[in-house]
Amino acid sequence: MTYTVREIYYTLQGEGARTGRPAVFLRFAGCNLWSGREEHRAQAVCRFCDTEFVGTGGPGGGKFATASALADAVAAAWPDSASRRDRYVVCTGGEPLLQLDEPLIESLHGAGFEVGVETNGTIVAPPGIDWLCVSPKGSAALEQTAGDELKLVYPQVEEAAQPANFESLEFRHFFLQPLDDDERDANTRVTIDYCLAHPRWKLSLQTHKILGID
Repeated sequence: MTYTVREIYYTLQGEGARTGRPAVFLRFAGCNLWSGREEHRAQAVCRFCDTEFVGTGGPGGGKFATASALADAVAAAWPDSASRRDRYVVCTGGEPLLQLDEPLIESLHGAGFEVGVETNGTIVAPPGIDWLCVSPKGSAALEQTAGDELKLVYPQVEEAAQPANFESLEFRHFFLQPLDDDERDANTRVTIDYCLAHPRWKLSLQTHKILGID
């Protein structure tokens, strides 16, 4: 298949259990919960996305005809000075599972990468992923109900997106991350309060925004 990629870049993981880990971010174009266009946001299932995932205009973006070609592009983004044994790629979007498949996972493994994925959980993940982060959105039905971490943006108004609905699922880590909108300070406070009252949940902050990195 042809893979459509918004951008590929090297940075630090900004959120969740692997915060601070160097990684190549492989951002696929497209999402199944929002078109990425502002005129469609109010009617979207996910209305709070803060990511540009439309088109191929980001650094390293483009269309890749084969899994091996895309894996080569990811490998080229890993600095020569950095240890090969620590290679890590985060497949994100948009919604990466619209495109990420077993041949690409195998090619990334072949290039020496541990493969992480950040998904909205509406598509069952293919086998071979090394670290799976699921972030449920609004009223969207959750199909991927197990993984390494569940990271829930909080608060969300939809009944389906309340934290208690996810506590019985098979995840190693449960994170609440304050909704970054005009009420960010108040959202952060209520997220802290919820974690204190429900210790199964840990606080996740968007440290890349705090640090001013991509």
